[in-house]
Amino acid sequence: LLPPAHGVAPAAPAETRPVPLVMVVDDSVTMRKVTGRVLERHNFEVATAKDGVDALERMDERVPDLMLLVIEMPRMDGYELATAMKADPRLRNVPIIMITSRTGDKHRQRAFDIGVERYLGKPYQEHELLRNVFELLAQVRADEGGGHG
Repeated sequence: LLPPAHGVAPAAPAETRPVPLVMVVDDSVTMRKVTGRVLERHNFEVATAKDGVDALERMDERVPDLMLLVIEMPRMDGYELATAMKADPRLRNVPIIMITSRTGDKHRQRAFDIGVERYLGKPYQEHELLRNVFELLAQVRADEGGGHG
């Protein structure tokens, strides 16, 4: 381990990270593994968390480039986590893809009201998930690079 740094600026901004970090938040170990493997096959770095509380603790150390989030979780569900992230200046710009078996309009609308970027039904199609991941990451890069004058 590196010795503690003294008076050094916080970690470099996300766009210097060569490999995008995607955080998978799901209380199912199986789903975390399966989704993690899909992402790793496409050269993403994967972080996982078992619920919203766990995810927030992990994001204290590293803010992911993108988050995949399910709704139904113990302690803090997907809606609560998304709400907390959108209220936090550090986490506000992390795009969130919500993956859920709750495909009703009411649930979808609630997610979009919170500020979630994408809403996918479960079980998701691998190519559809990846298309959304790539689109959102490309969008983030474009937003960082462009002036909004």
